[in-house]
Amino acid sequence: MSMYNLRCAAEENCLASSAYRADVRDYDHRVLLRFPQRVKNQGTSDFLPSRPRYSWEWHSCHQHYHSMDEFSHYDLLDASTQRRVAEGHKASFCLEDTSCDYGYHRRFACTAHTQGLSPGCYDTYNADIDCQWIDITDVKPGNYILKVSVNPSYLVPESDYSNNVVRCEIRYTGHHAYASGCTISPY
Repeated sequence: MSMYNLRCAAEENCLASSAYRADVRDYDHRVLLRFPQRVKNQGTSDFLPSRPRYSWEWHSCHQHYHSMDEFSHYDLLDASTQRRVAEGHKASFCLEDTSCDYGYHRRFACTAHTQGLSPGCYDTYNADIDCQWIDITDVKPGNYILKVSVNPSYLVPESDYSNNVVRCEIRYTGHHAYASGCTISPY
């Protein structure tokens, strides 16, 4: 994707550090590892933003409030050494109940200016949403682990943090990425 189309993402620091060099131009391209994310509240209490409403940040480029600085953190790890080769993050675009299990009901919706995640409900980020990626422009082809961590700094109290990390095997050819073996991980 061209830097021109990544202006809003650049404002939110969603690109690799090499994208911020002085010699980078609007027509330069970045390679993005895009993926969807679906988060379920499996607890018994609401998952609420880490900051009170009055301190939510308005992002004029994206035209929405962020209620958390980092809802999720993404690491791309070398499969053999576990060394981080790239990273990304997702501020809460809008923390809401996009769907719920049978018997549970949606209570939080951005259109109602409420943010949160009810028990038994899911918040879904599609792969085409800004910053729902890792910038892999500087990553060589090879085998990697994609590590997705929700509530990575533990700013929102939970009864169980052991289900907040998912790891997937990634094979990157230089042109395509293939994911497999995604599992919940305790770390």
